[in-house]
Amino acid sequence: MNPLRILITGGARCGKSAFALRLAVKNYSRRTFVATAVNTDPEMNERISKHQLERGDLFETIEEPTAPGRILATLPDSTEVAVVDCLTVWLGNLYHRLDGRQEQIQAEVDAFLSDMDHVSCDLVLVTNEVGWGIVPEHALARSFRDMAGYLNRKVAEKSTHVYLLCCGVPLALKGSLPDLH
Repeated sequence: MNPLRILITGGARCGKSAFALRLAVKNYSRRTFVATAVNTDPEMNERISKHQLERGDLFETIEEPTAPGRILATLPDSTEVAVVDCLTVWLGNLYHRLDGRQEQIQAEVDAFLSDMDHVSCDLVLVTNEVGWGIVPEHALARSFRDMAGYLNRKVAEKSTHVYLLCCGVPLALKGSLPDLH
């Protein structure tokens, strides 16, 4: 049986992470959580702490801000599901680490997409939809928005299920909605 690839997208603070956690906890017993956030300021520290409390000890957590694909490729065979939260944060980390160098960022994104094909467990990937707003004024912000759109589109193509969360309500864009009650 081919592993599931589940993409969860939506706007900021709309419940994507909580939905991903519920889905993983309800359906899997051996869970890994790949966290991409970096503690850069007090507000981010508070967000990270809140997410850690939500997960509790239900997941083995791996903090990996710049190479989640490489982590996924090395997970033990006993792992049933890996939740990666969040692809957009990871992409922002790449832009920061690589000073916006487009060709290197593109290579990292393409490597992640390739790594997805070699992961034997199910994947739940959380990302932000950033392309519905106004066109950013600055070239770097436009580049980020465009690359996030590319990443999300390519991950969706590889996914068996794609869910859009709007106001905390999941909508199935690809596949059917899971029963989480």
